[in-house]
Amino acid sequence: MQANLEVLEGLARRLDISVPMDQLETEVQSRLKRLARNVKMDGFRPGKAPLGAVARQHGPGVRQEVLGETLQARFGSAIQENQLKIAGYPRFEPKAGQTDTAEMTFSASFEVYPEVRIDDLSAGKISRSIVDLGDAEVMKTLEVLQKQRRTFETVDKAAVEGDLLKFDYQGTVDGEAFEGGKGEDFAAVIGEGRLLKDFEQSLTGLKAGDNKGFDLTFPAEYAAKELAGKKAHFEVQVREVQAPVVPAVDAEFAKALGVEDGNVETLKAEVKSNLEREVKRRVQTKLKEQTMELLLQKSTLDLPQSLVAMETDRLRSMTEADMQQRGVQTMKLSADMFTGQAERRVRLGLILAEIVQTHKLVAQPEQIRALILEQAQSYEEPEQVMQWYYQSPERMQEIESLALEENVVAWVAGQAQVEDVTTSFEELMGRA
Repeated sequence: MQANLEVLEGLARRLDISVPMDQLETEVQSRLKRLARNVKMDGFRPGKAPLGAVARQHGPGVRQEVLGETLQARFGSAIQENQLKIAGYPRFEPKAGQTDTAEMTFSASFEVYPEVRIDDLSAGKISRSIVDLGDAEVMKTLEVLQKQRRTFETVDKAAVEGDLLKFDYQGTVDGEAFEGGKGEDFAAVIGEGRLLKDFEQSLTGLKAGDNKGFDLTFPAEYAAKELAGKKAHFEVQVREVQAPVVPAVDAEFAKALGVEDGNVETLKAEVKSNLEREVKRRVQTKLKEQTMELLLQKSTLDLPQSLVAMETDRLRSMTEADMQQRGVQTMKLSADMFTGQAERRVRLGLILAEIVQTHKLVAQPEQIRALILEQAQSYEEPEQVMQWYYQSPERMQEIESLALEENVVAWVAGQAQVEDVTTSFEELMGRA
């Protein structure tokens, strides 16, 4: 076999691969004979069709199959001989102007993986959040859980923030009704932001049976473009005011949240444990984001366009499938929408792979198990969740990728300057 390697621009390479036609035809005839033993063809009993008839009907397909396998095998051997690491898939094309009928020469065009150069990270700065979880954070979380399980009861009083109102309304713009401007027995909780702020403020202080008219101006960025920035008049008739009834943090409340014996202290301990897991996840996520940005800044490499194209197609297909699943009708999305994200993902993937390989940051079985256990702890039956992960190679691969990312983050943290920053729980959660 002859395979001449040509170095093109950047990461592009080309191999010329010669294929002896007599060997190709020998394999084609061998497969056609095997096929003829069982093939079904009109006018013949199974396996009784003449070889010539089988060749006329199936010969082109078999020849293409044999040629493809031969090219792949010879290409693989040439790659090993030249010690090349292929990025993406090769493209085979017959060379023009061939006169030798004894063999055919094909050009295989492809890209190789780039050299990844990572500069010194010692001057890089990363901040790591230090969060002290106390009773205050546990109580705030319990208050959220109480609010989620609140009920409402009818009251004879003026509405305040937090109350639920049921009312009829009629809106007009320039004296004309508009689409969506009328409702009957509409229900909304004041202060939850479901209504425009000016609308909510106009409802505050009203009681059952009250009528009120008021004006408001729709925001310039209002979703209904035909109403954006316009002044409207509303007439409202209040049917009912309901005040919230928040359940007490007691045994019944604890049982409703999965604590079988109703022990409130056990509930608080579980809430704190959940918060600690969330804090750890958030801290690690922020640390990883900074790590990836630092690596992007400190690394130099050429991007294989074949990998970028593959990642672009993958991202586009995922987005289209997600939109279709959610019932969103859309045209085929442009690849340009995903190119930037694809380039970033490919670049980071190559950088991480280089660090993992160079510094032998392989994921250990106990590390993978710990990550799976951490994921499973937020479910009622952790053991079943763990089995669910171990039963799927795809899911295990996802966990292994997480473990490798953690290893890279830890390695970078050991190279760069890491500053511990005291952060409140509210700041970490983005609520401050």
